[in-house]
Order: sequence, then C-alpha cells, then structure tokens
Amino acid sequence: MNAFFERIGLAALHRIDPEAAHGLALRALQSGLAPTPGPVTSPRLATTLAGLTLVNPVGLAAGFDKNATAVAPLSRAGFGFIEVGAATPLPQPGNPKPRLFRLSEDRAAINRFGFNNEGAQAIVARLAQRKPGIPVGLNLGANKTSADRAADFARVMEAARTHVDFATVNVSSPNTEKLRDLQGKAALAGLLEGVMAVRGDVPVFLKIAPDLSEAELAEIAEVAEEAGVAAIIATNTTLDRDGLRSVHAGEAGGLSGAPLFEKSTRVLARLSTLTQIPLVGVGGVASAEQAYAKICAGASALQLYTALVYGGVSLAVEIAYGLDRLLERDGFTHVAQAVGSRREEWL
Repeated sequence: MNAFFERIGLAALHRIDPEAAHGLALRALQSGLAPTPGPVTSPRLATTLAGLTLVNPVGLAAGFDKNATAVAPLSRAGFGFIEVGAATPLPQPGNPKPRLFRLSEDRAAINRFGFNNEGAQAIVARLAQRKPGIPVGLNLGANKTSADRAADFARVMEAARTHVDFATVNVSSPNTEKLRDLQGKAALAGLLEGVMAVRGDVPVFLKIAPDLSEAELAEIAEVAEEAGVAAIIATNTTLDRDGLRSVHAGEAGGLSGAPLFEKSTRVLARLSTLTQIPLVGVGGVASAEQAYAKICAGASALQLYTALVYGGVSLAVEIAYGLDRLLERDGFTHVAQAVGSRREEWL
C-alpha cells in the first residue's frame, strides 16, 4: 500500500471509534494491506541495545500489538525492534469502554485500557511461532485483581523467557490502581528480584513514568543498577493535562503523543546523568528530528506508538531514513556516537 492509500485509510479510520479503528489497523497488517518494506538500515543506523543487534534504533512501543497477533508484518514494517503486550498471567477485559480517546487537535491520545489482553498463555503461544527476525520483546503486567502483583510479573516472565528477546517490567501504567506504587524503592527492588530469578538469559528492561520527582528518579536508577536491569524505557504516559485543546482533555487515563515529548525528553536526559544503563526514549516522537533529539538527549534507541495513529505505520521507515540523514549531516558515522551529545540542552 503506497503513501496515498495509507493516507486515505488513516482518514477513514479517524471517522470511527478509536479502539475500533485500532483493531481495523491490526487486521490490515495481518491481511497484508499495510506497508511492510522490510528492514531499514545503514552503517550509521545499525546498533546494539542491551546486547541485542538492531538494524536501526527505531522501535515499536508496547500497547500497539497487545496480543502479539501481528508480529510478522510489524517485523517487516521498518522497525529495528518491536515490543508486544502488556501480558498479564490471566486474561482480563480491562476497564469499561470507551477507554481510548483521540485528541486530534493535540496530536495526542488518552487511554485507560487497564491491561486488557488475552493472557500470557495465548500471547506466549503466538510468540513461540514467530520466525527469526528483528528482536521482539514482551511487556510484563499484573492482573488488576491479583493479591500479589509483583509475583504476576515473574509468572509472565517465566512463561515467556524462551520465546522473547527481551522483557519489560511495566510498573508505570496509570490505568491499574496502585500499580505505580511499585516504582517505590523497596517494592521495585523486590519485584525485580523475582523477575530476575526466572528470566533465564533474557535482558530485562524497566519502563518508568514521566511523573517522577528528582529523588524518585535517583532511587529508580539505583535500584535498576543493583538489580541488573539491561535498559530503562523513559517514559510511559503522563497524568498531566497542561496546554491541551481537545474536548477530550479531561478524560481520565494516560496522555501520550505530542504533548509528552518535552517532558519525557527532560526525564530521559536527567536519567542519563544518574545511570550508565542504556535508555530507550519514548514519548511524542513523530519525526526524524524528534527521534534525533531523543538520541542526543541520551537515548540509545527509541519507540513509537501514538504518532502512528496520525502518520501510519510507514512513519517508522520515514523516521529511520530521516535519522540516517541527520546523523550524516552532523558528521556521525554511527548512531551510538550521537547518544547524549546534546544532553545539556534538556537539563
């Protein structure tokens, strides 16, 4: 499907309920109706992250393919790596609908899904069938009604460890009551200890919220280093609503997209001064210039999600090629050379 037809498809999807539109987009991928140009790479773009070989540093964030139903086409869509999930031990329906809101005026979205997914067993079964290709990771979650949420993360990790290239501990979603409490120093240390005990040789990432104080960031960095976390994903969605224009601005849930870019990038830059752990920049990336900004602020790689709602899956290719040109313009022969090169601009 060329760019013209993708734009037509996006315009049609924006006329219907956002969650229904997302389901149709996944079905288009599964049916071969979305762009799948294959790997996008160059000597400048090829890199490593936590021991994983990436053809480029542009990844797909968790939440787009919650149930791992479109791993094959997404692996051919130009990304350097993808993350599916979040998966919880037991299937759960999530929060009542409507729970996804498109904020077109703000190039943003608000969701309060609440970890809706088909459960670890179904998701891992699909991951077990995937063919070799770019790295695929799984976002780990906890059931809303669980009596021991920390143990839930370990259960999903143990089930998935032979079928994923990395796993992400997600304690930063604002849509499961008290989940963010697990970002506290003692709770996080205990949770990570349980996951690490069953991970095998799978690198474990940690995804954090943007709504953290300086002291909280420092504690998280300390705990992550002590636990042996391989990368930190900064950041998940925010509870802030500053400057929004959309009629949906007051909806409960996590805000993602363009309004999150500056805040998440500042958190990323600050975190890069607190730890040597590789960072993955997420939040508001919709262009090659913004991807480059995340890298120059301290990210070794980045992830997209909400921008795909407005730019389509082909945005991954556009950003990768654009990033390559920006690296060449500034005299970098390898993307790793640019990591943190302009951190001070965000501090």
